[in-house]
Amino acid sequence: MSGFLIGALLVTLFAIALVVWPFLSRSASADFSRLQLNTAIYRDQLAELERDRGEGAISQADYEQAKSELQRRMIEDTAGEPAPGKTGGKAAPAPAPASRALPIALGTFLLIGGALGYMGLGNPQAINPPVQDGHTTGDAEIQRMVADMAAKLEKEPENYRGWAMLGRSYKFLNRHAEAARAYARTGPMLDTSAELLVDYADALAAAKHGFTPEVLALLDKALKLEPTNLQGLWLRGTAFYEDGRYDKAIADWAVLLKELPPDSEETRIIKANIEEARDLQGKSGKSEKVGADKTAPAAAQASITGRVEVAANLADKVPAGATLMVIARPADGSRMPVGVFMAKGGLPADFTLDDSMAMSPDNLISKYKELLVEARLSRSGQAMAEPGDLYGAPQTVKFGAKNVHLKIDQIRQ
Repeated sequence: MSGFLIGALLVTLFAIALVVWPFLSRSASADFSRLQLNTAIYRDQLAELERDRGEGAISQADYEQAKSELQRRMIEDTAGEPAPGKTGGKAAPAPAPASRALPIALGTFLLIGGALGYMGLGNPQAINPPVQDGHTTGDAEIQRMVADMAAKLEKEPENYRGWAMLGRSYKFLNRHAEAARAYARTGPMLDTSAELLVDYADALAAAKHGFTPEVLALLDKALKLEPTNLQGLWLRGTAFYEDGRYDKAIADWAVLLKELPPDSEETRIIKANIEEARDLQGKSGKSEKVGADKTAPAAAQASITGRVEVAANLADKVPAGATLMVIARPADGSRMPVGVFMAKGGLPADFTLDDSMAMSPDNLISKYKELLVEARLSRSGQAMAEPGDLYGAPQTVKFGAKNVHLKIDQIRQ
């Protein structure tokens, strides 16, 4: 607060100086008496007359006559004028005190008026914003603001934009059931916005821990409005996959694949999902993995196994129905995933990374002696990382390592 007040005072004093200075600082020309001014003028005229005579522009007789005329006029104009700084041989009196009254009044007005104006129109409390648990705005404050918004909207049932905003706020707080109820009250907006329909479906699926017929109906409606909605395609494809309708899952993910950057992590994950769905489809719904084949080479049967846990301070922030992803990358620094383990359920959870989860059959996990392995919890179940996802720092492990411990202790901003 003291820093703000010092800065404000300096700015005010500078402004006062700009306004008052012209009144207190007169130029030297303002101190010339009439005698000094006239003398300077006649001096210039005599000098000009001398130049004309020297150049032959006038005769000597004309010069003498003009000079006499100038001297006569100077005597007449300066007769009775006191000498500079003197009045009857005495020092000229100082300016009357009233001459400084105006600048003093202006300075006082700016100082007092500025302070009173800020107190009346400004926000003095903003100098020291309230602090809660070391943060300017804590979770309790956010919860209070959302509660205030909900109470206000109960009195404004047709404020559909407000209900949509409330739904997104509840979703951010992982209060999925309340988010779903808020989205349901968005009225006509829900019939025309694919994004809103997908958000509603996502919240409803999280609240009910699965893809119910109601959720699928919302996703169908959203994708009719916007056939290339990325989140809608991912969610509906996941719903079909979990229901064993692999052909429909592949169809949705294939459309999604065309909309993603070809070299992105999300593209690799979707390709892996499509390959796995095709494999399961070819086995008539059987879910055995290639890695479990006893006739497969020993390298293919090797794996990285371990357990994923969440830090105690984030335990209450794990979204219901979140998707766990354990991602393996080469230890040489490449960001390109070579394998992904995906599962739903709570934490802690066990994981296994083997060649059946490789992103490409030409780039198996067993090809690498060391890998960077990290865990991420997706809030929405999407392959694409989003703000709010929980994750942990990657660990360097050798292929074939057992009992690897991964801790999720950070939130993606």
